[in-house]
Amino acid sequence: MKFHKALFAVVAAASALAGCNRAGDLVIEEGVGITALRTVCPAVGVPDFTGNVTLFNPATARTLDALDVTATITNVRSTCDDSGAEVFSTATFDVLAQRRNTQGARTVTLPYYSSVVRGGNAVVAKRLGTVTLQFADGEERARGSGTAGAVVNRAAATLPADVRERITRRRRAGQDDAAIDPLTDPEVRAALARASFELLIGFQLSEEQLAYNATR
Repeated sequence: MKFHKALFAVVAAASALAGCNRAGDLVIEEGVGITALRTVCPAVGVPDFTGNVTLFNPATARTLDALDVTATITNVRSTCDDSGAEVFSTATFDVLAQRRNTQGARTVTLPYYSSVVRGGNAVVAKRLGTVTLQFADGEERARGSGTAGAVVNRAAATLPADVRERITRRRRAGQDDAAIDPLTDPEVRAALARASFELLIGFQLSEEQLAYNATR
């Protein structure tokens, strides 16, 4: 589990602060400053190495002739209701699959996860689901779909007023902090992390499957 947790933290951190571009809150990028506006809606994405799964037959084999089924998460779409004290985000996605042996009809069920991540690496909620794929006799491709959701407290996803003021305050030449990037302030960086939420979706992989994706 150490490899899985460490990898998850890295890929989650890489997608932090990638929120929706609508009026409501600030989007900050290190070394750039204020670049856009975003809502309190969580960013939605698929972390690296979890958007694909490969099944082998036998399961312990890793050769091309043992390849059984491959599948990919794609076409991720999201909606968000940020009108109240609780922010509701819903994501839908497709799973495209291909099998090697096309003889006979076959049903394949693949597990997936959806996680709400705060600050780039703190998992505050996780749910598991399954996508069912129906291969018709003679067909090598199948398609399925899945859904995921997140509920985020609006106050938790909003920057405190004093932090917003420190970021947006106009600075004049000659002032002591005129040339200082507010994002270098540890307190500001910590507040930005606490207010950043993501809804991440991926296949629920075994350690071996995750390692295979990371090294292939």
